[in-house]
Amino acid sequence: MKYKLLSLILLLAFSFFSCTKLDEELRGSATYDQAQQIADVNALLITAYDGLSEAYVNADNVWGLSEHSTDEAVPPTRGTDWGDNGNWIALHSHTWNSENPRINGAFNSLLKVVFSATNTLNFQPSTQQAAEARFLRAFAMFSVADLFGQVPFREPGENLLNAPKVLNGVDAINFIISELNAILPSLPEGASVPAYQANKNAARVLLMKCYLNKGVFANREAPTFAVEDMDKVISLANEITGYTLANNFFDNFAPNNNAISKENIFTLENIEGNPRSKGDNGNRVKTAWRSTLHYNQKPDGWNGFTTLADFYDKFEASDTRRGVSYPGITDKTGLRLGFLIGQQFDASGNQIKQRGGAPLAFTRDVKLVETGPNLETTGIRVLKYAPDYDPEKGYTDKTNPDNDWVFYRYADVLLMKAEALIRKNNDVANALPLVNQIRTKRGASSLTTLNLTSIYDERGRELYWESSRRQDMIRFGTFLQPNALKPNVSPKKCLLFPIPNTALAVNPNLKQNDGYTQ
Repeated sequence: MKYKLLSLILLLAFSFFSCTKLDEELRGSATYDQAQQIADVNALLITAYDGLSEAYVNADNVWGLSEHSTDEAVPPTRGTDWGDNGNWIALHSHTWNSENPRINGAFNSLLKVVFSATNTLNFQPSTQQAAEARFLRAFAMFSVADLFGQVPFREPGENLLNAPKVLNGVDAINFIISELNAILPSLPEGASVPAYQANKNAARVLLMKCYLNKGVFANREAPTFAVEDMDKVISLANEITGYTLANNFFDNFAPNNNAISKENIFTLENIEGNPRSKGDNGNRVKTAWRSTLHYNQKPDGWNGFTTLADFYDKFEASDTRRGVSYPGITDKTGLRLGFLIGQQFDASGNQIKQRGGAPLAFTRDVKLVETGPNLETTGIRVLKYAPDYDPEKGYTDKTNPDNDWVFYRYADVLLMKAEALIRKNNDVANALPLVNQIRTKRGASSLTTLNLTSIYDERGRELYWESSRRQDMIRFGTFLQPNALKPNVSPKKCLLFPIPNTALAVNPNLKQNDGYTQ
């Protein structure tokens, strides 16, 4: 009875959601009660899908932890802007604690997805609905295991008054693997549904990540890579077909990427005016450009995040991922996509100015705390998602942009397969063409040989600012090492984030990670 009451509360709260994208065909013999049951379950399932926005698209949560703790993203405090009590800087300098709101937000928002997906299973979903819910739950659980090493978990039907059990390390990975293998037959084929719907290939990509990182989750300080796990990565990659690398790298992140990208495998849907997005999904996508652009660019930004010059220097000049003009963007506003460095121009070729009138020229150098007269120009800016403009409003961005948020792409599949081939038996002959296939498409020169270091660098170039860097750095053993703005080796405790104190207070099955205090 308690689940019926909970369902009623949730359905009332989200009663304005549209179910058109996930609705199933009703058989001619379906009764009104059956139709209502399908609609109710769809509403709960949509709640789980929409939860991905808060957890992953909101820069404060998973993205912030996965990027600002690495050499790819820098969150400088600029005078009085972006201070936030030092919480952003703590991520990059590896000085966080269990009270950091970015860490707490990521933990809580991920567990909301786990709860929403599990709750869907309590209400007699169809076989496919159940499979989609279980995929979303596994997807979020993998992130919890990756970031925190412990995953609170309830089976459907368990008493909500009891503290959830906790899956640790490899136990969490093994559970996720078993879930994904169980639901694979019931998920739709990747080519038959939009990329924003859970599908077989999305499950295969997540399985690849589980097997590739299984030894990491067992021992982050000294991971091992079992041959049988690498074989799984390779065989799963071979099963993922029907995708091609985009001719223009930035098509994968464009406002109409759901239509023009043949590379995206799993995304989060954003549509202008979509009633089930509540105005949050698309609105959060705007942080992908507003958090880095200057106030006087189009669209106007918040003059915040940058990258390190050392990371920018990993790209060849011919590599289109480093920066190109983009149709419908550069010709209308002057804005290029990729990395923005040096003088910035408008669509007519005129210099864009700072608010005080000086030229707007982004510099290579940046500090974690900026206090001088160059607060508006320090740091190379990153622009991967093409802004979705409203031309009727002077090319400002839309209230709810249409760019679907990208989780999995085919390029990642190729790179994971190449890595597994090298880790298994140094099979350069089969791994090298996979990497060069990507490099050729991106305008970079072909490599003549391959090793783990070159794969690591290529993953950085291909997947920058896509929430992959921290996981990659830990797997390749570089996460604790110094960078230009983090001069010292980090303590081993930083390989995991602390469990928030609020979570420890309500769940006695959780234990604080080693090295942290409550």
